Amino acid sequence: MYERFPSLRLSLFLTIGMQLNLATLKPALSTVNERYSSLRSQVKGFAQIYEAALTEAKEQIQSAITEVSESNRTLMEKYEREMFLRKKYHDQLVELRGNIRVLCRVKPVPARDQTEASCLEGVSADPSVDCRVRMMYKGRMRTFDLDKVFSSQATQEEVFDEIEPLITSCIDGYNICIFAYGQTGSGKTYTMEAMAANPGINQRALRILFRETEERSGAWVYTISLSMLEIYNEQLRDLLGKDPHEKLEIKLHPDGSGRLHVPGLTHVDVKRYEGIGKVLALGRRNRVTQSSNMNQHSSRSHALLTITVTGIDTRTNTRTTGKLNLVDLAGSERVWKSGAEGERLKEAQNINKSLLALGDVIQALRAKHNHVPFRNSKLTYLLQDSLGKGNKTVMVVQVSPLVADLSESMCSLKFAQRVCKVEQGPASQCVLTPGTEPST
Repeated sequence: MYERFPSLRLSLFLTIGMQLNLATLKPALSTVNERYSSLRSQVKGFAQIYEAALTEAKEQIQSAITEVSESNRTLMEKYEREMFLRKKYHDQLVELRGNIRVLCRVKPVPARDQTEASCLEGVSADPSVDCRVRMMYKGRMRTFDLDKVFSSQATQEEVFDEIEPLITSCIDGYNICIFAYGQTGSGKTYTMEAMAANPGINQRALRILFRETEERSGAWVYTISLSMLEIYNEQLRDLLGKDPHEKLEIKLHPDGSGRLHVPGLTHVDVKRYEGIGKVLALGRRNRVTQSSNMNQHSSRSHALLTITVTGIDTRTNTRTTGKLNLVDLAGSERVWKSGAEGERLKEAQNINKSLLALGDVIQALRAKHNHVPFRNSKLTYLLQDSLGKGNKTVMVVQVSPLVADLSESMCSLKFAQRVCKVEQGPASQCVLTPGTEPST
């Protein structure tokens, strides 16, 4: 029958095969089902475990954040306390040293003078007392006691280290004035500016200001701006402006604070220390210098680099403004010795007149007169914010050690000693709280 119906035979074989395969596959399918159920159960359990682990991790992270926040708050409180104490002790140190400090720096003997008879050193620092300078004048040994005396071997770093604490006061809202005084050729410009490889006070002051403001950047936001001007023949010249011959005048600030300012003077905001080189170079190029018998490149004007530091406390919105005046005065000189004639003679007369006005201001401050003649010259009027009561001042008197210059050195040291005896009283900050006018 199967032979007569082959399709029936094939169907029978297939049926039997399927039954055999089902019999064989059934245990395997059962195993797969069991494993699938187990895997599904494990996946479901993993999701629960994962969710629990995630919740635990969140709790741990939140706990860590809370702990770090608390630690940061404690550190900030300690930091603020340390900063407060630092400022307090710094101000006390400055007050103990005096608001007007007088430093003396003896210029090294130039190589060109070392073979001349006049190279004998008539002025020298006292090796046993670092605040005394000695000079042999008219057969008699004279001594002058100042705040600090630097010998002719002193480095730029040593000079700056002495005034660095005062410079940082500018960040806290104080007005500071540092000026170099002395005869033509005594090294004033070297002390204040020098060269890029061995910079003077100006660049070192800017470097320290940028470093300090960066260290405080967490709680404060600072802006630093520069202006440079010179006083030439009693006229103000903008050393950073497009037209150095533009007429400028000193005016009272319109905010009613009693502060002085120069409308139209160029102010340059500087973001990084590396950006100041071009600004200072431009100012130096525009400054008036001429040759005289005293110095081949004599500065015929008073140059003022003014650095304004404005700080804003990000938490209280309190604002501080400090101003640092770095002044390279034109050299005091005797007209007959400088060989000045014509225009040079007029320059020398104006220089000496303004320096005489500076001496009158110092004398009035020393005597504590009710009236101080700041308006007698553009120089003293412009420096009123920094030389007046409540400010901090450093004078660096430069003296030549040469016997040929003893007369000028004597005049400079006598003036320095008068300045050293001036008492200004406690220094004051310029602080502006939200909704108030600036107070200095």
